[in-house]
Amino acid sequence: MAMPALCQTAFTVLRQIEPILVLEQLGSTFFDTALQMVVRDRSVNATYPDAHLSREDSQQKAMTNFFMTYNLIIGLTPILPAMLLARLGDRGWRRAPIVVPLSGYLLSRLALLLVVIFRLPLEVMFGAASLFGLSGGFCAYWPGVMTLASLGSTATDRSKVMMRVEVLYGAAGLVGSLVSGHLFLLYSSSLGHGTILLSVSTLLHLLCLMHSIFLLQVKEVSDPEPEDNCHLLPHAPSEVPVQAPAGRNMVNVALLFLAAMLYVSAVGGAMEILGVFVLKEPLNWSATQVGYGNAAGCMIFLTSFLGVMVFRRCVGDMSLILIGMLSFASGIYFMSFVTSTYMFYLARSLNLFALIPMPTIRSLLSQQVPASSCGTTLTSLQLALKFASLAYIPAFTKIYQRTLDWFPGFVFTLSSIITVLAMIPIGIIGCRSPQRRQYERILGDRTDIS
Repeated sequence: MAMPALCQTAFTVLRQIEPILVLEQLGSTFFDTALQMVVRDRSVNATYPDAHLSREDSQQKAMTNFFMTYNLIIGLTPILPAMLLARLGDRGWRRAPIVVPLSGYLLSRLALLLVVIFRLPLEVMFGAASLFGLSGGFCAYWPGVMTLASLGSTATDRSKVMMRVEVLYGAAGLVGSLVSGHLFLLYSSSLGHGTILLSVSTLLHLLCLMHSIFLLQVKEVSDPEPEDNCHLLPHAPSEVPVQAPAGRNMVNVALLFLAAMLYVSAVGGAMEILGVFVLKEPLNWSATQVGYGNAAGCMIFLTSFLGVMVFRRCVGDMSLILIGMLSFASGIYFMSFVTSTYMFYLARSLNLFALIPMPTIRSLLSQQVPASSCGTTLTSLQLALKFASLAYIPAFTKIYQRTLDWFPGFVFTLSSIITVLAMIPIGIIGCRSPQRRQYERILGDRTDIS
């Protein structure tokens, strides 16, 4: 009797979203490491005669130019497809925001594998990035995953389910990153480095796609008491519970938008350069070290999650955001002066809570508008962040190229400064909130008296 019950439990687990999440993240971490190393190898002989650059600086410029174009394509092309897929999902096609992006994931991974095997030009990946974006990309895939996870749980268990999904995502990224560098170095005598790693990545994404088509179950659990608000995070015990307001607090909304755009610009710009920075002297990382470095980034995902769990017991949302921003600002400033691998990990250790601010900002933003406008407001924020990438990706890339010969870490110092500027709007909101609560309390007292 125990064996059939165990098989039934295993089959039930297989029909949930979590296996897809783990397999996809493993495959993506393999792909990220492979892409980073393939671009470095293909940029070795890059030359810019008019710029009078050294061989290493020419390689760095070629790599940053590639990633600038690649990331701009990936960031901008999914906007409209993601919105259309979200609309399909809301109309009952719940698998569409998962199946379609996974097909794009598979095609882009296959494209890089073909680039390595057949020695195709690296520019082929721009076409692969376009296909990936037109399939919805991560912009459609991640909301689809979170939607299925939330629909399959009750309102009481929803926060736990969301946390479980995020922890699995971070843990899979950590494991995949640690393994990816070793797999890249496995050598095929006829095809060279990276083919085994990319073959495994492609296979994992193929399994994800097949799973989402044939096994994934869309299960909706009805709530006896539907939630009236769209708060994303629980409130700290010290704070007064905030209900969704009847109108919009436009000042706070504008300040939160400004803080989010500044912080995402700082983080996105720095991460745009960090992957290239570690491949030059004095670090000059191998594929294994690149995998370990990516694992450190995934570890920040887990430590930020734990930080939210711990800090929310004693501080409010504003303090949480400031802690996360301060964590990133200090770590990325230290990164400006990194000259060895151990210093890199020391700098990353200061970034332990760097992923706290954005989910908390979204939670605060949802509290400033009526529940009926929550989705529109959060979508507007996401679009604003996408368009901000049009500015910060080229800006950080060009600044890095101009400062290669005298201070390569200047972009990290700049990122730290922008992060400090992002803390100012949050501080203003923190100063406004007590005054607003006091004003509302006075109005309430007057109403009671009358």
